[in-house]
Amino acid sequence: MRWVIRIGLGLVVLLVLGAGVLALIPAERVAALVAAEFEAATGRKLALTGEVTPRLWPGLGVTTGPVSIANADWSDSDAPLFAAEALSIGISFSALLGGEVRITGLTADAPAITLERSADGQENWVFGAPAVEGSGAVPPPATGLTLDRATITGGSLRFTDAASGQVIALDDLDAELAVPDAQGPFTLSVTGLAGGHDVALDLTGGVFSAFQAGRVVPLTVNLVAGGSTLAFDGRGGTDPMAAEGSLVADLADLPALGALIGTTLAAPGPGLGQDRLTIAGQMTVDGTGALYLRDAKIVADGNEITGDLDLKPGEARPKLSAQLASGPISLAGSAEGGSGSAEGAGWSNAAIDVSGLAALDAEIALSAPSVDLGGLKLGETRVLITLDRARAVIDLRQVAAYGGTVGGDFVLNGRGGLSVGGRLQLAGLKTQSLLRDLAGWDKLVATGDLEVEFLGVGNSVAALIGSLEGSGNLELGQGAVQGFDIVAMLQTLDPAYVGEGQQTSFDGLAGTFTIAGGVLSNSDLKLVAPSLTAAGAGEVDLGARTLDYGIRPTALAAEDGTGGVMVPLLITGPWAEPRFRLDLEGLAREKMEAEVKAAAAEAEARIRSELEKRLEDELGISLSPDPVEEAVVPEALAPETLLDPVAPKPEDVLEDEARKALEAILGGN
Repeated sequence: MRWVIRIGLGLVVLLVLGAGVLALIPAERVAALVAAEFEAATGRKLALTGEVTPRLWPGLGVTTGPVSIANADWSDSDAPLFAAEALSIGISFSALLGGEVRITGLTADAPAITLERSADGQENWVFGAPAVEGSGAVPPPATGLTLDRATITGGSLRFTDAASGQVIALDDLDAELAVPDAQGPFTLSVTGLAGGHDVALDLTGGVFSAFQAGRVVPLTVNLVAGGSTLAFDGRGGTDPMAAEGSLVADLADLPALGALIGTTLAAPGPGLGQDRLTIAGQMTVDGTGALYLRDAKIVADGNEITGDLDLKPGEARPKLSAQLASGPISLAGSAEGGSGSAEGAGWSNAAIDVSGLAALDAEIALSAPSVDLGGLKLGETRVLITLDRARAVIDLRQVAAYGGTVGGDFVLNGRGGLSVGGRLQLAGLKTQSLLRDLAGWDKLVATGDLEVEFLGVGNSVAALIGSLEGSGNLELGQGAVQGFDIVAMLQTLDPAYVGEGQQTSFDGLAGTFTIAGGVLSNSDLKLVAPSLTAAGAGEVDLGARTLDYGIRPTALAAEDGTGGVMVPLLITGPWAEPRFRLDLEGLAREKMEAEVKAAAAEAEARIRSELEKRLEDELGISLSPDPVEEAVVPEALAPETLLDPVAPKPEDVLEDEARKALEAILGGN
């Protein structure tokens, strides 16, 4: 019983002491001190509404009602810069016993923070201390605010840039700021959600009072956005925004990073950072918002690129300028299904995402000893890539490929969908390896030149190939077409000379072509070989990967090219497994048509000859006189007759004689 009485007396004593302590807490004074400290530091008033009550737990201090900080005068938003449901203010008990009020902590419950940048660059979070009345007055120094801990729980943040249209949103925001001494270091920790992705920030800075004034201080920053991390170690300030130091970034989750900065960043494809994308270098941010990265090293999957990069703000989007050098580059797999191997089922229908082209403008010079595009393999390469409003132009300044060179330009246009186009000049290329990589067909063995201009529209490889429009020309030197022997087919009239070990050799091959709706058409192919000549015409359906082509070869029997056998050869079906057929029906049809034409010509010549003979016999008119012999002139047209004034006119006599001759001829029949 005595223990119960003692415990009860102890509780009474604690309650009395607590009541005494609460009586010592000047709640209104604490709230006024916080408001004064804030106004001295920022130049803006802190509005505290509702009842201000003292508290003992979880720490000595006071709790206010709703609190807000007004927005900048130039803002059109109705929302304040800062608004919270309540503000808890912690104070030092030892200082309170000495008659002083020292703030040790601030906690804001469910604050809504609205940050804005105007079209002319003003920022609503940039504060200025109030000036003392009077001309030329100097503002008083800010009080040395100390905070053991300032926290935000369950808050939200919205940032809007009126110039760029950028919007950043953070929800479920928790933050903690520690400033033990205004003249010493400080720490800031933030967690939240950006577009459903976890975000965390840890920042350690040098002198807080200097940083608060916008000056440059030592800074260490670690940022996590989803699976991406960024680490900065150097110096930085806020007025203007500036930084200098080392940067290491692991961009494993670009969509999460894009959500944090208020833009859309698509996940990169193979070779571009699908499995690994890191950036490291010495970073400088100047007061204009430009970012410079020197001695940069970029690792994208297995590709390593080094160089210098400049990222500067633009009117609609930032612009990247870069001078880059790389080791061997492999983008194999980035156009999966597009190489068209013989075993493949067709071109890929997978959607191609080029939304990243709209994120910035760029001018990038890149050199590499080799580039593997999956469908194409290039040797030493120097290109200039220009990106303007989602349209990329790749200027092929020096490209070695397949034993030759490639020049021209290639365009990738992401404005309102996807289109590709270009003007390419290929010189001295080996066709077998080129066509094997490009279309899965390796039967043409030669070296030659190709010029092509093309344009395709669609959001997949299949759609692009099926919509191709363009034109070009091809000229090859000595080589062979493997898989069939045209000479043997002509000599035996047997189309069975196909398959392994069969080939048609030639000394030269040339032709022009057009492309419409993904179908390549040619009508002037010329092939010259030691034992034959050939002309070709037909179509190649690039989308369906099929052939419908006819060749008219003539096997030569004489050295002057005359004589020999000519039988049309038809090549049809898929280009991976084409079918060959001698067009004997077509040959017979052509022979019959030729005989009909010859018979018609012979009949026409015979009738003409008979008519000429009868005109000469009955009129004495020769339509084809011998230039050596004197022409026979009818008596009616003799010179002496022409001199007779009463004689009929020559044209009348000629008409009359012709009429009589025709009547005689017709009458005779």
